[in-house]
Amino acid sequence: MDKPQQPFADGMPNLSERHFEVPTSTGLQVLTPFTHAPRFLILYGSLRERSFSRFLAYEAARLLQAMGGEVRIYDAHGLPLPDDATADHPKVQELRTLSIWSEGHVWVSPERHGNLTGVIKSQIDWLPLSEGSVRPTQGRTLAVMQVSGGSQSFNAVNALRILGRWMRMITIPNQSSVPMAYKEFDEAGRMKPGPLYDRVVDVCEELFKFTLLTRERADYLVDRYSERKEREPERLEAVAVDIGFARR
Repeated sequence: MDKPQQPFADGMPNLSERHFEVPTSTGLQVLTPFTHAPRFLILYGSLRERSFSRFLAYEAARLLQAMGGEVRIYDAHGLPLPDDATADHPKVQELRTLSIWSEGHVWVSPERHGNLTGVIKSQIDWLPLSEGSVRPTQGRTLAVMQVSGGSQSFNAVNALRILGRWMRMITIPNQSSVPMAYKEFDEAGRMKPGPLYDRVVDVCEELFKFTLLTRERADYLVDRYSERKEREPERLEAVAVDIGFARR
């Protein structure tokens, strides 16, 4: 095996030293601790009157609130399909405002045709990676859960994890999948005690801890070399020229 001589002495000619930073523990220190309660936004993926994903979302909300969090649950009734309306639609603006307000998310979807539902996907699709200088999801924590009508499956939570990574969120390791959900909730929509409920408690507890750990450090954790380069005035001017908004 070919091993270059250590330490490397051939330099890094492709690296912009002006934008390169060495990560340090100092950057992770919290100088001004937040005084407000952790803020959580919950999305669920069914509009049915008796919706088990909504019931599970409510259980998560109760738990996060009991732990001291502030919780908002988004109601997707009236949200247009992506690209079927403009971003100034009131339901779209409501969703984006809640995401910007939040520090952590919970996404709950039923499994339909072996995957997540269009209802939850539409909500996520309306959240842009960036809106001007604001990023509605980047650096926020995320917990994923699903309900199934049949045997236990993880298709929906796996798909939600992919979306969470794509949206640049800190997706926690734990997750919840509730099989045969019609057996796990009573007539009032409350989840019955048992191992599946205990797992939901575990997920919410872990989400709360990760949010406390990262929310004051999120800006540092997601600060990237490539984006520091892109923010340079000359880089912005070059992009404007490339897309026809400026002249050389």
